[in-house]
Amino acid sequence: MGSVGSQLLRRRESGIADPCPEPGAQAGTSYGSDNHKRRRRSPSLGPESENSRSHLDPEDNLQQLVSRNHHKKVKLASEYAYQTLFLNGDSSDIKIRALGKEWCLHKIFLCQSGYFATMLRASGNESQEDVINLEINDPNIDVDSLHFALGSLYNHDYVFREPLQVPGVLAAACLLQVEDLLYQCDKNMKETINEKTVCGYYAAAETYGLESVKTRCFEWLLHNLMTHPSVELFKELSIDLMNQLISSSNLLVMQKEIDVYTTVKKWMFLRLNPTWNGTTSQLLVNANNWFSRHKEHVGNIAFLETERGIAFQPVFKNLRFQHIICGQVSIRVIERDALIPSQWLSSLFKQQWFTWLRAKLCREIWHRYTNEREFEKGSMRCGKMIVTDGEYAWRWSVSNFCFPLCVIFTRNYIIFKQHTFTHSGDGSVCSYPLRKIAFRLTLAHFDSSGNLSFSKTTGYQILTIQNDEEQVVMELDSTALSFPCYIFCNFLFMPLENPEN
Repeated sequence: MGSVGSQLLRRRESGIADPCPEPGAQAGTSYGSDNHKRRRRSPSLGPESENSRSHLDPEDNLQQLVSRNHHKKVKLASEYAYQTLFLNGDSSDIKIRALGKEWCLHKIFLCQSGYFATMLRASGNESQEDVINLEINDPNIDVDSLHFALGSLYNHDYVFREPLQVPGVLAAACLLQVEDLLYQCDKNMKETINEKTVCGYYAAAETYGLESVKTRCFEWLLHNLMTHPSVELFKELSIDLMNQLISSSNLLVMQKEIDVYTTVKKWMFLRLNPTWNGTTSQLLVNANNWFSRHKEHVGNIAFLETERGIAFQPVFKNLRFQHIICGQVSIRVIERDALIPSQWLSSLFKQQWFTWLRAKLCREIWHRYTNEREFEKGSMRCGKMIVTDGEYAWRWSVSNFCFPLCVIFTRNYIIFKQHTFTHSGDGSVCSYPLRKIAFRLTLAHFDSSGNLSFSKTTGYQILTIQNDEEQVVMELDSTALSFPCYIFCNFLFMPLENPEN
């Protein structure tokens, strides 16, 4: 079914009309004649046509109202066609029965649907009053969405009552192969993505092959998961979708990587407690308390090893623990929560110990990332919200293994600075005078629906910087800045080619 939507959209956008597509695979159909003939009534044509109505048979009346263009699209006064022909069933020459409801419709309108066009040509019998019994197997299609899709054949002025109605209509449009309606669903979904619709839209786009809608929804989630956290959104996110989000280097992270762990913990709590109705500010405290009570019952078993927790393991495995298990505060949080299996932690602590030794003894900085692909998979993700206009400075640091990255924000520039600090007598690597960093910096502003209204990025860059040296990494146009704005950075410290120099 997914390929049907994408094929119809490509055909519509290319201007190629195929009047005979294959019927959809999601419905069974029986096609026959009604045993009881109804007397067909002519549609009311208004005062101008009253005198001539008696001279035309019902079929001629309908043909007088209808004309076709070269793409076989019906042209008719939409409001009249919808009310008189679709809702009232005047001059009906065919019945559609599905989901316990019957529609008295018209073959000339149904032929706009690729599904019905193929069926009606195959029948080759225009003289009888036909009945089509649709057996709908798609659970996303209900009476309302099917009614909307059939009505769209009579009235092309699509008005969705609410965004949440669109996925069902999309399902019906794909089944009936109505290209114009499919296009409108695609357009409407892109325009109405928000925290209430995004997960439903993503699932529908994936099912029915609207790749551009799926991509737009995923990008919205990358941008909003942590910048605009929502209890309702967390409840809707599936395990698979959350796994994709936290794995992406394009996830816009607020604060640092430990906050990605905290976000996943809150999301897991809500997936396990879908009836919880507190506020976002109450969520972390309630999640911590819930996991703490669970720990008292299971003893030394990590939550992810329990029956309820094992399904969430793939998500936690994709956290970037090399940027989490690197400071006392983060380690205490991880140990207190007791979510992570001990064997995971053992290997992580071993990895961090060897990293510290290399940094201490061999002056090797962090991991040896050598190209952009490795950077995307392993960079540390950080974020900062700038609430109002002004000058700001802050530090992003993964641990004492590397110098803290000092960031300075003004209306005209964003500046990186290697901040010098030393620990007397410990030979800290942070006192080394020269460092090399790979980074990607992004400046963003969002509208009220969480959509990007402004974005600027440096792209992937490599920078060599000395102690207390300042380097401009992004120039800003003060007239284009809107607040609050957000600064996001992916970065990694890299080894110098000759660390002794």
